Amino acid sequence: MFSEKNEQRLNNSMSKMKIGIANDHAGFALKHSIVEFLEKQGYEILDFGTNSAVPVDYPDYGHPLAEAVEKKKVDLGIAICGTGNGINMVTNKHQGVRSAICWNRKIAVLVRQHNDANICALPGRFISERTAVSIVRAFLTTSFEGGRHVPRIAKIPVRKSK
Repeated sequence: MFSEKNEQRLNNSMSKMKIGIANDHAGFALKHSIVEFLEKQGYEILDFGTNSAVPVDYPDYGHPLAEAVEKKKVDLGIAICGTGNGINMVTNKHQGVRSAICWNRKIAVLVRQHNDANICALPGRFISERTAVSIVRAFLTTSFEGGRHVPRIAKIPVRKSK
């Protein structure tokens, strides 16, 4: 757990990061609160849409976010759909992407510490704006622990079928 002073110091150093965000229609409302929080913290945001509540297909937005993470055009990503599952599945199809569904702050901390997750997938229909901001804050301010987790992560890359 960070003290307020440590979190502020970390936020100041992390605020130069570029964050990608993508959502489908079910994540549209939640995205606004997250973007507002990120902007106040000084993060640069690359928004892959969608920008309305009109039904769309989450792969159309998840793939561009994952490609940006994969090609290092953004430092970390946030993906939002109704359950978090669909957009999470899409983003995890990309080499080097480690997307994790986060429904509370503790999960967000652990996926960064243990899995070096680089996309936080949120279940837009199942968490409040307050919870979403808490999750995103934890995700962006937690570092990878390394150590015993490094060899495990090395085994994650996409493998070709035999």
